Amino acid sequence: MTTCPAILVAAPASGQGKTTVVSALARLHARQGRRVRVFKCGPDFLDPYWHALASGAPVYQLDLWINGEADCRARLAAAAADADLIIVEGVMGLFDGTPSAADLAQRFGLPVLAVIDAGSMAGTFGALAFGLQNYRPNLPWAGVLANRVASERHALMLKSSVRDPDQWLGAVMRNTALQLPERHLGLTVASEVGDALERLDAAADALEATPLGQMTLQDLQRWQVEFTGAEVPQPAAPAVKPLQGQTIAVARDAAFCFIYAANLDCLSDLGAELVFFSPLADAALPDCDALWIPGGYPELHAQTIAANTALRDSLAAHIAAGKPVWAECGGMMALFDTLITSDGQQFAQWGLLPGTVTMHKRLAALGPQQLKLASGTLRGHTFHYSTTETTLQPVARTARPDTDPLPDAGEALWQLGSVRASYFHAWFASCPEATVELFSRPAPVMEHQP
Repeated sequence: MTTCPAILVAAPASGQGKTTVVSALARLHARQGRRVRVFKCGPDFLDPYWHALASGAPVYQLDLWINGEADCRARLAAAAADADLIIVEGVMGLFDGTPSAADLAQRFGLPVLAVIDAGSMAGTFGALAFGLQNYRPNLPWAGVLANRVASERHALMLKSSVRDPDQWLGAVMRNTALQLPERHLGLTVASEVGDALERLDAAADALEATPLGQMTLQDLQRWQVEFTGAEVPQPAAPAVKPLQGQTIAVARDAAFCFIYAANLDCLSDLGAELVFFSPLADAALPDCDALWIPGGYPELHAQTIAANTALRDSLAAHIAAGKPVWAECGGMMALFDTLITSDGQQFAQWGLLPGTVTMHKRLAALGPQQLKLASGTLRGHTFHYSTTETTLQPVARTARPDTDPLPDAGEALWQLGSVRASYFHAWFASCPEATVELFSRPAPVMEHQP
């Protein structure tokens, strides 16, 4: 059993400033020489880029369904063994989703810090804080922080509305300089923002003026949590790792950046050697036995992707040699013939799968999904703004956690030659056997004749 101060930062809804507060708190303590570990509740690719920059440590996702409780427990316990503070960012509103951030907090005894955008309220602030704390019995509670506050007088009004003065953790004033930049899928990746660290320092400075920001290491002990990851049974390491001797090339750049750190760990644990390349900048694939093209923003780089015909030819040669390709969401989009942006521009893509991808201004799909393969079922999620028209017929479809697969439900899994592609984002550690299957040569399927 290991103990460590830990909090889960939640909010009544999305857009309240959770990510900024979490990143500011992590940056503040990291600047003071403390070891901070940050986790993100739910299958989010973007917020962890900011958390990792702020904390200086890898960031992993925690989801009671996608990861499973044992995986979440083990990751928290491992972090607690060498951290001074653990911060978990919630997802959406505190009680939104199944499982929710509140479920995670209760399962592991994580005190909840509620961040509330108080810009348009006064006395109601206290009522909202009280409701979040007491809506569910026995929810661990740390306190409440007011965000985007107009003035010191406004802050006093908010503070006076909180029933228990000890739960008031301060007010962060409204300041557009503290906002992290966004685009259609969420926050802009931190590595693409030239002044990202300066923004985090400014946010940390603002937080430092609050009671939350002034807490010392001794003060943090009030949020001490016991983690029991040692008792979680771990599967025995196989004598021969199934991907031993295999080199997997991973696309990684501004267009293909939706990569779970846990997925890279899983591939390495299975014995694979990982090499990285940029489809935007490189003219050829590195020497490899299999290829993973993760999701990202091909729609923002469609012209550059179209112009890199040398990389396209290298991909075609890889596929012609029968070497496996697993393409997720944005990685899949670039494999089709054409991409149409939301404003109607058309760009030729790699043309390795027949069909057209069209971007929309609204979400096309969102939520947890599972993909059943011959060797097991992978868990993951879907989140995309595009739709696809193709003559290919799905070889399988994903399903939601609470339903049986239906003929026209879930995300399609398309296969052409050695390529498997889907909008589905897989969490590899949920089924290592199925992950090995993804990076092995698929059995041939009957090609659809249009």
